[in-house]
Amino acid sequence: MARSRARARRGIRTFVAAGALLLIFAVLALLYSNSRVPRAGTMARVSIPAGASLAIAADSLASARVIRSARVFMMIARVTGGASGAIVPGRYLIPRGAGTAAILVQLHTGLNRYRRLLIPEGWGIRQIATLVRDSLGADTATFLAATRDPARRARMRTAAADVEGYLFPATYDFAIGVTAGMAVDTMLTTFERRWKRSWDSVIIAQNRTRHDVVTLASIVEKEAGRSVDRPMISAVYLNRLRAGMRLQADPTVIYGMGLVSKKRVIFADLRVASPYNTYRVSGLPPGPIASPGTESLAAAIQPAASDALFFVAFPDGHSEFTRTFAQHAVAVRAARKARDADAAERRGAAVEGSTPR
Repeated sequence: MARSRARARRGIRTFVAAGALLLIFAVLALLYSNSRVPRAGTMARVSIPAGASLAIAADSLASARVIRSARVFMMIARVTGGASGAIVPGRYLIPRGAGTAAILVQLHTGLNRYRRLLIPEGWGIRQIATLVRDSLGADTATFLAATRDPARRARMRTAAADVEGYLFPATYDFAIGVTAGMAVDTMLTTFERRWKRSWDSVIIAQNRTRHDVVTLASIVEKEAGRSVDRPMISAVYLNRLRAGMRLQADPTVIYGMGLVSKKRVIFADLRVASPYNTYRVSGLPPGPIASPGTESLAAAIQPAASDALFFVAFPDGHSEFTRTFAQHAVAVRAARKARDADAAERRGAAVEGSTPR
């Protein structure tokens, strides 16, 4: 009888040990299955909304393919005690295949959060500085000082007082706490990466410098209402330079006046004494007036084959290109007529919209 009870106890212990071993293997399998995701090690961008629970965060992680299973993630979090505590909202950079513990640390501390910054084509340094202040919390004066740094200007080979034109317009993901200088350097690096090496040989053959090209591209960027018109606008300005004419580009005048929101110039503006007033000063201005995108850079390097010397913009965004001043005068009258009609239509729509029905 005693031997039977001993055998029974041994059997129970063996069963319990086997069960514990199976449980360990099950947990290990869960951990493994949770970390084995496609492209493990690559970074994923995950957005966690304010007030999100861990379950909601787990769904976001699974959708971004950081983890394989939200259910498994939650199970492990509960077992390990990581399910308690507030989740810090924000955008995160999280490596795919990261362990549950490491992910939980990020979510509970806000580690590796980032903010997205979109710089539109045609924006100038002061606009970008304001955007960086509002989005990243970087001091505007510090940002502007970083753009005037002699080492950065030398790096971009610019003759201007700052790196205007070289803060490449793109979408950036900056870590929380990034400094103004780091943000500027990232934008400059992006410009260098987007600048095609094949362009160097082309502009050397044209006896032009990169700074000249970026300056012209920035004017094209500000003038073009439609992408398709960029090469023609570039051709017009290059034709004027070759003919010894002044550029007479309104955006350069506005830039020289230190204005951002102004769209059109008046005759009084054309008398402003500024090296950027291309109605008074011959040749290109001292430097770019905005950040041009890839299309405007390409247009400045390879303009359209045209002998046009004039162009005028219409309300729908397209431009009319002409070779003689007489043709240009006709186009200008047509553009003014179109603008007047467009303004009248807008006024009529505004009155109609305010009329009670």
